[in-house]
Amino acid sequence: MTAVCEKMSTLARKIEKDMIYCISKTMEISASHSLKLSYESKCSRLHGHNWEVTVYCAATELNADGMVIDFKHVKDLIHGRLDHGNLNELLPFNPTAENIAAWIVKELKPCYKAVVKESYGNVAMATDDSFPIDPRFLI
Repeated sequence: MTAVCEKMSTLARKIEKDMIYCISKTMEISASHSLKLSYESKCSRLHGHNWEVTVYCAATELNADGMVIDFKHVKDLIHGRLDHGNLNELLPFNPTAENIAAWIVKELKPCYKAVVKESYGNVAMATDDSFPIDPRFLI
């Protein structure tokens, strides 16, 4: 019986070692913003959106709790910080969908991609090109 347990333990370690773990978390954020633009636009006035944000994270090893990252921690960082706020007051940059996606990728490790849907048909994505896992294996 001990030999069987040792083989199973060795197999489990090999499986864990050869794995790539990926998660995604989608959330809705209700927030307002105004954009500082180099041209005339109604978007320069304060207005709001129900943003849909999807965050993608990956790791080759799970943390001590058996996760890439806790979904609640992802939600707390993004939704908890931005929901029902004025993004101009909460973020230190011009809050375009592209800039928000890039901020999420930089702010949240082990995040490699963020997709920010400002409204129907208006979607921005930022990806960390230096992420250490081959993108062919990511969701």
